[in-house]
Amino acid sequence: MVRIYGHPFAAFYWKALIAVYERNVPFEFLMVDADHPEHAAAIGRLAPTGQFPVLVDGKRTVIESAAIIEYLDLHHGSAPPMIPSDPRAAIEARQMDSVFDDYVMTPLSRMVLNALRDADKRDPYADVEAKAVLNKSYAWLNRWMEGREWAANDTFSIADCAAAPALFYAHWGYPIPESLTALRNYRARLLARPSVARVVDEARPWRENFPLKGHSPD
Repeated sequence: MVRIYGHPFAAFYWKALIAVYERNVPFEFLMVDADHPEHAAAIGRLAPTGQFPVLVDGKRTVIESAAIIEYLDLHHGSAPPMIPSDPRAAIEARQMDSVFDDYVMTPLSRMVLNALRDADKRDPYADVEAKAVLNKSYAWLNRWMEGREWAANDTFSIADCAAAPALFYAHWGYPIPESLTALRNYRARLLARPSVARVVDEARPWRENFPLKGHSPD
């Protein structure tokens, strides 16, 4: 059986897990936290900086959430692939996967890491710069999502697997303006998707750990 290292509150674990649930792939979950030092030690050996998720399938190890999703498409589950088989359609899916990772999750992660520092060691420019990127990203994504149901090719795909955690946490830490209705409605559709609702629900016990407090996720 496939084994996956991760943590239920981690955004990039969510990204891979949504694909797992979409494809109905049986797996063994290996929690990476202080109570399981052996799992942290394992991913310390398996991944360059000890990051997760990490998938282990027999003798094969796959790191990085996008690569894990593509591996599952090829080897596990019977649902439609998260990356379209048509290479022309796959370009748009991979494009939007990267947009959500690079221009939503990355600046949000910068804000999170800054908040986790001791108060006297925080970067005074980190939040300002991250929010400027998010403002541009939100506006661009709102235009992109006008008239669309899902982020790429009108089909739920790797792009939406990336969008769900990115928009969930970004809206919590730096809310999407009410005027950006296409993007806000897309986020609502994501949260209503059974696979996404499941990962959100499984992460509830750790919500108090989110450092950008002051907003309630919806």
